Amino acid sequence: MPLAGDRPLRILLISRCPPYPLYLGDRLIPYHLVRELSRRGHQVDLLAFYQQPEDTADVPHYRQFFASVTLIREPARSLLSLLTRALRPDRRFPTRREQSWSPEMWDAIADCLANQPPVDVVHLFGGVQVYEFRALARAYPNLITPYESYSLFLERALEQASHPFARVRIGLQLLMARHYESWMFTGYQRTVVVSEQDARTLRRLTPELPVAVIPNGVDLERFVPTDHEADTPTLIFTGNYDYAPNVDAALLLIREVFPAVRRAVPEAELLIVGHNPPAELRRLAGGGVQVTGRVPDLRPYLDDAHVYVSPLRVGAGIKNKILEAMAMQTAVVATPISCDGIDVRDEQDVILAREPAEISQAAIRLLQDAELRRRIARQGRRLVETRYTWGHVASAYEDLYSQVIREHGRPGNARPDSSRPAGTPATRRSDP
Repeated sequence: MPLAGDRPLRILLISRCPPYPLYLGDRLIPYHLVRELSRRGHQVDLLAFYQQPEDTADVPHYRQFFASVTLIREPARSLLSLLTRALRPDRRFPTRREQSWSPEMWDAIADCLANQPPVDVVHLFGGVQVYEFRALARAYPNLITPYESYSLFLERALEQASHPFARVRIGLQLLMARHYESWMFTGYQRTVVVSEQDARTLRRLTPELPVAVIPNGVDLERFVPTDHEADTPTLIFTGNYDYAPNVDAALLLIREVFPAVRRAVPEAELLIVGHNPPAELRRLAGGGVQVTGRVPDLRPYLDDAHVYVSPLRVGAGIKNKILEAMAMQTAVVATPISCDGIDVRDEQDVILAREPAEISQAAIRLLQDAELRRRIARQGRRLVETRYTWGHVASAYEDLYSQVIREHGRPGNARPDSSRPAGTPATRRSDP
């Protein structure tokens, strides 16, 4: 049985999303992981759900890293079907195509597993979107990467919610998420998340679950600092503003943090950079605040900025924005939640602060003390170089692939069942 490091593996990646565009943070893992694996000679076949028509047009951006690419429209999942699986243990894990939310994906997986050369590892990326294919994956060495715990995300959202209606809504979502995460990943050889905080939540829900932690990385070939700073003292925050916690953080930064900074440093400016800022954010532009929207390249903005400020109050998983800021050698002030999954040292790699007043004071310190700012910035970059590159991530996954292969034995001795007649082809949405 081939192990990672012995000879190249054939890996089937079943993903909740395509690996592009990269401003959507969950797509960074499949893109950069497979790019690294392909450089090491591994062969990866991609079966991914897509959500928008433009997803199919993005295939040329990553096609060269994959042996094959198949995109399948993500199915709707009704509340009734979610409740049925929650309440009926016998319905939780489909064993036939017609029981699944996506018979089309079921067929595509079965086709790929029937091809030669045989698959060495089945790697599922996602949670509720892909977990249901366990019956197909279990005949092979396998792992699932849900990326983060949705229960942890909702627990933190509930802590911050103040409106009674919001608390009821989030509370009900949390009950459902905890229920699903208590059984959804059972039967997989490994469940991989990006932070110890996410791992602890899953272990609390399912103590026997075999959980591994592999963080994200940064593309250090792309994120290269120049040691340039703008003449104007500048704070920056970046994010995809389709994600509500980023909007909350940006509003907090503009309304509560930045005014205190400006009283101490009147010439200071604040950049809010990223995809799809809502009208509520755009209306706050002015008075030293610039809301750019999505930009073609984040690097010049990070390179110009004196301090990256991340006042996130809600979230789970790892924050790519923090890794990218540190990689660009921009000094970081951040809440502890912002640094989940990153082994930072307070006052060395970043400055940690919890409340708006603390965040303001930390940003002011860094703006006014160039020596401290440069020391924090250099040590942040050094941490990324030694611990958080995509090369480190790929090596960790290679080791994990080897472990599940050794534990499983030779794959292919028991082929998964499929009620589809043999030889019936799966629909190929994109295989350029």
